[in-house]
Amino acid sequence: MNSPRVRAGVLGLALLTCLAAPTTTATAAGTTAATTVEERRLDGAAPQEILRRSGFASVAPDFARVLDGARSYAQARRAVVREGTRLWRRAVDRAQGRGPAGGDLSRDDDRPLYWARLGMTRELRSWEPDFRLGDGQRTRLLDALERTSRGQTTLRLPRGEGVKRILVTGFDPFTLDRDIRISNPSGALALALDGTVIETPRGPARVETAVFPVRWRDFTDGTVERALRPYLPEADLFATVSQGRVGRFDIERTNGAWRGGFGDNENTGRTGTIPVADPASQPQWTSTTLPYTEIVAADTGRFPVYDNTSVTEIPAGGTTPVVRPQGPTPGSAARAGGGGDYLSNEIAYRATLLRDRLGLHGELPGGHVHTPVLQFGAGNTTEVTDPEFVRNRLDIIAQVRAIVTAAVSATERTPG
Repeated sequence: MNSPRVRAGVLGLALLTCLAAPTTTATAAGTTAATTVEERRLDGAAPQEILRRSGFASVAPDFARVLDGARSYAQARRAVVREGTRLWRRAVDRAQGRGPAGGDLSRDDDRPLYWARLGMTRELRSWEPDFRLGDGQRTRLLDALERTSRGQTTLRLPRGEGVKRILVTGFDPFTLDRDIRISNPSGALALALDGTVIETPRGPARVETAVFPVRWRDFTDGTVERALRPYLPEADLFATVSQGRVGRFDIERTNGAWRGGFGDNENTGRTGTIPVADPASQPQWTSTTLPYTEIVAADTGRFPVYDNTSVTEIPAGGTTPVVRPQGPTPGSAARAGGGGDYLSNEIAYRATLLRDRLGLHGELPGGHVHTPVLQFGAGNTTEVTDPEFVRNRLDIIAQVRAIVTAAVSATERTPG
C-alpha cells in the first residue's frame, strides 16, 4: 500500500468525493437505503465467483434472515456481534485448514472475508425492522459489524510468563477499480497467523491479528487507536503490515505525519496532516523500534528484505519537498514516510505514535513491514486465481512469519 505519486487536482478530488457519496436503492419494503462505493462493487462477476468458490456466498443471505428475527435494537446488536465474530472466525478457520474449504478457492485467500463482509453491511444498511431503528443506532450496528468481522474485538493476548505476545495487523484489498480481483497479502497473513504460536529461540510467541479498512474516514475516526490502545501495553512486539513494492519486503524506518490524497476504497481522497488527538504535541515523524538490522540479515525467504530509510520532507525554512534517502533532517515537515503517504504510512504513524504516547518507545519493539505486491501469473488478466498467484501469497505469508520470528529472537522487552 505504498503511496502513488500521482496527485489529484481539485476537480479530481471533487469527483472522488462525489463518487464516494452513498446512493439509494429500493428495498423490498418499498423504502430506500444507502449503499456505498464498496458495496456497489459486490455484484461484479469476480466478487461473486470468489464468494461462490469459497462457500461464503450464503453469508449475507443468512445474515439477513438473522436480522429479520430481531425484535429490538438490543436483539439486533447481539445478532450483529455474534454474526460478525462468526464471520471472522470462519475466515480464520478456513485459512488455517479447519473445517470445510467450501469450494476450490485456495484456503489462504483473504478475499472471501472482504466480499462477505460487504454483503453483510449492505444487508444491514437496507434492513427495515419491525421496530423503530434510528440512524444513530444503525450506525452503531454497522460499526459493531465492521469491528467484530475484522478481528478487532477478539484480540486475546496470553497472560503470565513464558509466552511472547505479538500483535500483527493487515488490510483489506484496495485499488479495486483498477483490478477487482485483487487480494491483499497482509489480510491473508492476518487470517493465517491469528491465534497461532510461533516457536522462537526466546520461547513460544502467540500471534493475535486484526485487519483494517482502506478508508480515510475510519482512520480519521480513530479506528487504529481504539483497536490497539488496550493491547500495546501488554504486547512484546507489534507489526503493522501492508502490501508495498514489487518483489521486495521493506522494514520502514520512519513514518510521516502527512496524507497524500490518493483515493481509498470509497474513491475518497484526503490531503493534509494526519489528524490525531492533541495535535499541539504531534510530531512530524515517528520511527520503528523493530530490530531492522537483525531482520534484514536473517534468512527469512525468497524475497529480499530492505531497511528503508528514505522519506520526503520539506526542509526547515523551505517550501519544496525533497527526498532524503537517509531519513528526515531536523525541523522538517513530513510529506512522505518510508512507506509513502497513504494508509500504510498512516497506520504505522498512528501505531508508533500511540506506542510513544503510552511511554513504551524504549520498551516495545514495533513498526511497519511492507510486503511484496501480490502478482498473478504471467498472462492472467481475467481469472480470479492461478497457481503462481497462490504460490506468491503463501510465500509472502511464510516470510512474514519468519520475519516475526527473527524480530522476536532479536528483542527482549524491558519489564514495565
